[in-house]
Amino acid sequence: MTACAASERGGSGGESGGNFVFGAAGAPKNFDPIWNDDGESFRPARQMFDTLITYKQGTTELEPGLATSWQSSPDGKTWTFTLREGVTFHDGTPFDAAAVCFNFDRWYTMQGAAAQSQMIYYGDVFEGFAKNEGDASGDPVYKSCTAENPTTAVLQLNKFKGAFPAAFGLTSLSISSPTALQQYDADAVTQSGDSFTYPAYANEHPTGTGPFRFESYDKANGTITLARNDDYWGEKAKVDKLIFKVIPDENARKQELAAGTIDGYDYPSPADYGTLKEQGNQILIRDPFSILYVGINTKNNPALKDVRVRQAIAYAIDRESLVRTKMPEGSAVAQEFVPPTVAGYAQDVTQYPYDPEKAKQLLAEAGAQNLTLNFYYPTEVTRPYMPNPADLFSAMSANLQAVGITVNPVARPWNGGYKDDVQKAGKHDLHMLGWTGDYNDAGNFVGTFFGREKAEFGPQDPAMYDALAKADAIPDPAGHAAAYEQVNSDIVGKYLPAVPILTTGPAIVVKDNVQGVVPSPLTDERFYTVSKN
Repeated sequence: MTACAASERGGSGGESGGNFVFGAAGAPKNFDPIWNDDGESFRPARQMFDTLITYKQGTTELEPGLATSWQSSPDGKTWTFTLREGVTFHDGTPFDAAAVCFNFDRWYTMQGAAAQSQMIYYGDVFEGFAKNEGDASGDPVYKSCTAENPTTAVLQLNKFKGAFPAAFGLTSLSISSPTALQQYDADAVTQSGDSFTYPAYANEHPTGTGPFRFESYDKANGTITLARNDDYWGEKAKVDKLIFKVIPDENARKQELAAGTIDGYDYPSPADYGTLKEQGNQILIRDPFSILYVGINTKNNPALKDVRVRQAIAYAIDRESLVRTKMPEGSAVAQEFVPPTVAGYAQDVTQYPYDPEKAKQLLAEAGAQNLTLNFYYPTEVTRPYMPNPADLFSAMSANLQAVGITVNPVARPWNGGYKDDVQKAGKHDLHMLGWTGDYNDAGNFVGTFFGREKAEFGPQDPAMYDALAKADAIPDPAGHAAAYEQVNSDIVGKYLPAVPILTTGPAIVVKDNVQGVVPSPLTDERFYTVSKN
């Protein structure tokens, strides 16, 4: 069905180049890619780990990673990877087909509800784990992995999945050293209440094959230090050390850039673009490939089960004003939950223009004039799709209150609070969240959001889950896209589990002496190409 091969990625590199210090917008949860689903955790992981397939810098196009080529059977159930030779993990152990299969089998056979609950990407892509005896549920996507020889790994799937081959490039599916995974008890995730504790591998010994290796994480000072991997199989990093300094406040990041204590940072405020340029900095703007939405949890508040109430919320929010006053140039109102550049984008969907009177009418028809909602929003974070969460919340909260909805604001820290409350415990009625696409497929957006019941949105019509599964299972690209167009239209017009707010392309700012930062629409920047003069 699909085959790909390409030339080796490489280069001489390796010369000493000092340190590159980057201001990160938030702290990582940990460094084992499989437990993570947020950009601030993936940012350092992408420098330390490689995937079988990767994305060409600055694009969503696929190119070889640890696999030099890949091929699938006509039914999309068998994937054969030809692997690079001479690659070693940071602990000196060899990368080969056995290591690939060890990683896939590790994920598939993961034990314990706590560990499985943290494998967000794996669960979305592979739809489950190895079944216990007597389990009558459907088969997950993954079936087996065979190391035919050291350079050939063959994956068997139980069904076609539209996410592949692109999903093999997900940072969560990075390949770790089997030796290190076993030595540092990598699977020992525990849960106490709403909090999770991760093992030594995730916190202190992440071991990949990437251009940088882990050196230290000083949590007290919020500093992650990675050192150049001089044994890297590809182009060697140009700087000696890559340092991520965690600075949650955007204004503080701007001040540190001006002071020269950092060389760049992510998500500068759109209002500061002009000033930053005048100070001699470079503003590197990504192509739009993200969605901000307001999620609606149908579990806690019975009124939210009524689609008229959900429609009223959509009509109440002035999305045009948000884009115009709160977001960078190039942002646009989102009419659905995928960007326009993704195959499967529906050209004709139900529109929800700003209409407070329509919102009031729908609330009255539903008998929900005295509605009170717990609206959760995050603190201590800046995300690509919400550069200032508090500002966006304030504007939307005012919109809702203007149509008679009482808003109870609930501010929670991003890690260790907000994401667990919303995505695991489902404590909210409304919440702000979003997504930067990992690869160019509609399923990566709507399938990830709405492909199964989640605490974020509460129970939904099973027909929505079935329609998404059927669209994803169509191997023919044209049929695949057409099916997603229909389901995308239905999600917005018929089900409305959330309100699409906007799509945007955030920027990176770096000093004028920095070269080689390639902005990615996937926020998938790899810093081995960075140098300073």
